Amino acid sequence: MIRGWTGPVSVFGAVLLTVVITGVGRRLVSFVVASLPLVISILLINTFIYPDATDALATVGPFTVTGTGLTVALQAALRVIAFALAIGVFVATTDLDDLLSDLERRGLGRRAEFVIGSAIRMVPRMVERAGEIVEAQRARGLDTEGRPWRRARGLVPLAGPMIGGALNDVEERTMALEARAFSAPARRTPIRRFPDSAAQRAARWGLGLLIVALTVATVGGWLNVP
Repeated sequence: MIRGWTGPVSVFGAVLLTVVITGVGRRLVSFVVASLPLVISILLINTFIYPDATDALATVGPFTVTGTGLTVALQAALRVIAFALAIGVFVATTDLDDLLSDLERRGLGRRAEFVIGSAIRMVPRMVERAGEIVEAQRARGLDTEGRPWRRARGLVPLAGPMIGGALNDVEERTMALEARAFSAPARRTPIRRFPDSAAQRAARWGLGLLIVALTVATVGGWLNVP
């Protein structure tokens, strides 16, 4: 992981530039909200109880705010936010079917393509399935609202259908893939071709070189790796 300021600021700046160009800012609110608990815990723990920090800035009750802890907390929080927003921008701007089709056209194996597609689809599908199960359980009289202990008790009836449904999905998808000659050794002929301008190719190469440069700088200790 890239530490210091250079890496997180670079990623965060690239994400903001992409958001401005594509106009997907509103669709990223859920990613920011989901990362807030982790960000808050990082800020509190590192700011107040960072080990071996002696440069005290202020005292709040039994806790002391240190400059080192505050710096580490801000850097770590920036990394988490940049990572969450990067995933959000990818989901909001990239059609999964188009991505997988283009990867296959460029020579990616069908098994690797299946793994990538399944990993990206897993979370949205699980969220959708959880909503369907909750609605079905409510129709059967299960109380899934109200006080926290009632909601916690309602999680138990959700676990079985969630796991069973996931296993059924895997079985159905496996049978469907085999029916479509998924294991056949021959390479499929791609039909769809996507536009790929010189500017897009230059942007990909530039981003790739930037990633390599940041990685080399981190390994070499140029970005203040502790």
